Amino acid sequence: MTTVIESQEHQALRAAVSSFARSHTTGDNRAFWQEAAKLGYIGVNLPEAYGGGGGGITELCLVLEEMGAAGNPLLMMIVSPAICGTVIARFGTGAQKREWLPALADGSRLMAFGITEPDAGSNSHRITTTARRDGTDWLLTGRKVFVSGVDMADATLVVGRTEDARTGRLKPCLFIVPRDTPGFERRQIDMELDAAEKQFELTLDDVRLPAEALVGEEDAGLLQLFAGLNPERIMTAAFAIGMGRHALSRAVEYARDRTVWKTPIGAHQAIAHPLAQAHIDLELARLMMQKAAHLYDAGDDIGAGEAANMAKYAAGEACVKAVDQAVHTLGGNGLTREFGLARLITAARVARIAPVSREMILNYVSHQTLGLPKSY
Repeated sequence: MTTVIESQEHQALRAAVSSFARSHTTGDNRAFWQEAAKLGYIGVNLPEAYGGGGGGITELCLVLEEMGAAGNPLLMMIVSPAICGTVIARFGTGAQKREWLPALADGSRLMAFGITEPDAGSNSHRITTTARRDGTDWLLTGRKVFVSGVDMADATLVVGRTEDARTGRLKPCLFIVPRDTPGFERRQIDMELDAAEKQFELTLDDVRLPAEALVGEEDAGLLQLFAGLNPERIMTAAFAIGMGRHALSRAVEYARDRTVWKTPIGAHQAIAHPLAQAHIDLELARLMMQKAAHLYDAGDDIGAGEAANMAKYAAGEACVKAVDQAVHTLGGNGLTREFGLARLITAARVARIAPVSREMILNYVSHQTLGLPKSY
């Protein structure tokens, strides 16, 4: 399933990742991650000077999509190389790049990302995790929720806020917090979600960090933050499209083989047309994802912001519909462990909810694109 707008190199990458992902059947996500990293897939977007592939988000989302289509998605690709790797590559100090980028690329280390808070929700301006200076050190205090893979990660890139000395207002900033730092505690959130990557609540109680834990410039935190959030949305679209493709392929296979009254059920339009519609929706979402990735890789952060939101919205909707139709196509079999589709019902919802809800994306488009007044 390739598109004519892709280069031969991208088509070859799709084929290679697909073959690799379909051959992995151990169920060991960390082993799969390390094998993928050895082949250059995990760090394909990171600079060659630090062991990466020298590509961009275009190549990374292609990798994640194909892994998802094979039924082996890696959620932490959205976080470790896409968000954290991108932010460090663009804004990190030389020392931070040398310490983290080669390890993120070769799979030996992972990094989580902590932004969401219990009382802030989608309003990043209400983040209350604060950082204050103590000599040359920083003291970081606050709480984060729904942070993926903290138990697997060697550090978490935490979004906090510092006080502007001129205005007294709080402004965002990013800190690298190693997993075993004193005062940095985690608690697993009990989720009804069948995923290898667990969700955590983080508590930071006067976590002392050296000056070099701050990523980039203290006064450029907002720019740095959104440099990571756009890839997050694009990669979430890739995750959703891959999942939708996987569900759809299982349903199509079943519809071809399942025979009732001497006729394959896929011959009936009541079965065939909804599956065809799901395919169309996934293909359209992919086009917007490719546009967003292209704009981001070209350095158009503003254009990429709009396209990334649209891609994430379209992919989330297409994924939910594809999974629902796949389960419905299989009937009772769609709810059995044997076919593995029922667990996707919950997983598909994640693409609608995180990292930003479909309603907030509609707000963004109505305000920023259409110029309509805000309701808040």
